[in-house]
Amino acid sequence: MSLDLLDNPPPWPGGARCAVALTFDMDAESLVHLRHGAAAPGMIGASSALRYGPRIAVPRLARIARAYDVPLTVYIPGWCVETYPDTVRLLAGEGHEIGHHGWLHERPNTLSPADEATVLLRGIEAIEQATGARPRGYRAPAYAMSAETGRLLVAEGFAYDASLLGDDVPYMLDCAGGSLVELPSDYALDDWPQYVHMGEFSMAMPIRAPERAMEVFRAEFDAAHRHGGLWVSVFHPFVSGRLARAEALCGLIEHMQAAGDVWFATMAEIAGHVAGLVERGEWTPRREALPFWSAPVEPLVTP
Repeated sequence: MSLDLLDNPPPWPGGARCAVALTFDMDAESLVHLRHGAAAPGMIGASSALRYGPRIAVPRLARIARAYDVPLTVYIPGWCVETYPDTVRLLAGEGHEIGHHGWLHERPNTLSPADEATVLLRGIEAIEQATGARPRGYRAPAYAMSAETGRLLVAEGFAYDASLLGDDVPYMLDCAGGSLVELPSDYALDDWPQYVHMGEFSMAMPIRAPERAMEVFRAEFDAAHRHGGLWVSVFHPFVSGRLARAEALCGLIEHMQAAGDVWFATMAEIAGHVAGLVERGEWTPRREALPFWSAPVEPLVTP
């Protein structure tokens, strides 16, 4: 028995059965500088692993994208944009999307509204200076959107957010001052749980063989393809760009292309398609208002 498990999938361009966005978060050493502060310059080993992302993995991923004719969306903290300008030029020059990912990978829900606004504006400036265009999309570092993030994104003219995990298809976020397209993913499509074992970040997952990780990623794609969903990776160049994992990624792309009727797109293209459907009255997405709660919920009892 094959049940229809998605109530309201959007019509995808060209009659495609699903949409796929290959997205990466290029955090580089922002992670070690933010978490370890004054100790970061002495953390040479961890930094070498993180620098592998912009220096080795991103050119490799760009080569893969060229070979398979698929676009990438790469979310980059502003500090990383300024620190690795050649990497950003490579990506932008080949038509890949550069999205906003904070300044130094700060978690927005740990910042004051004023500090979050400062970080957002500084990241916008870095991307605009490097690419000549303001970013259209945003992904909160560590999925840590704050109660103010939506309002700030609307005020700065962002088209979409990619921080949340609340559906299998795009939906709308109603925020103070306007709305955003939300392009959700899921922890199952994040490569950290599969591969990252770094004590510096309190991450000690058993490292999976690429074949095991691909089983998870492929199963999520197969379901999206059957039911009309959206598949959005949350990969990291220093993780999934390693040699054996990059080979496995090639196999995953080949599996997707062999399935047929797949729309490979940047996140900005998907957001633009969704916005167009809504504007023309061709599809009505689910809507959620942010923030979800205006105050903490008081428990009946205190443990």
